[in-house]
Amino acid sequence: MQTDIDPRSLIGRKAFDRNGTKIGTIDEVYLDDATGVPEWAAVRTGLFSRDAFVPLEPSELVNDALHIPYERALIKDAPDFGVGRHLSPEQELQLYHHYGIEIPPLSTAAPPDRDFGRIAGQDD
Repeated sequence: MQTDIDPRSLIGRKAFDRNGTKIGTIDEVYLDDATGVPEWAAVRTGLFSRDAFVPLEPSELVNDALHIPYERALIKDAPDFGVGRHLSPEQELQLYHHYGIEIPPLSTAAPPDRDFGRIAGQDD
C-alpha cells in the first residue's frame, strides 16, 4: 500500500475483498511500533458484527476504497482481538499466520556508534 497516505484518512473508507465484494468500513488503523508505518486495519464487517483485522500490505487503495487481496471468508475468520487496544507481538504473529504472510525480519542493523555517558568536548 502507499506509505505516504495519512493513516487517519483511511478511517471510514469502504473495504473490499479480492473479488470486489464489500467487507465493511475501516474503523481503526494500527501502526508498527518500531517504524510507525501503517500495518493493519480493523474493518467493521457489519452492523452487529465484530471488526476483522486486515493487512495493509499488500492491500491497495483504489478509488478511495481499500482492496484487500484475500477472500471475504478468510477476512471474517481473522482472529478477533477487539479494537481500540494495542496489538501485542503475539497477536500480530497470529494475524501473519492467519493470512499466510511471511513474517518480516527483525532489524539486524547494528545500533549507531555512539559513546553514551561521555561529556561533549572531553577527550580521552
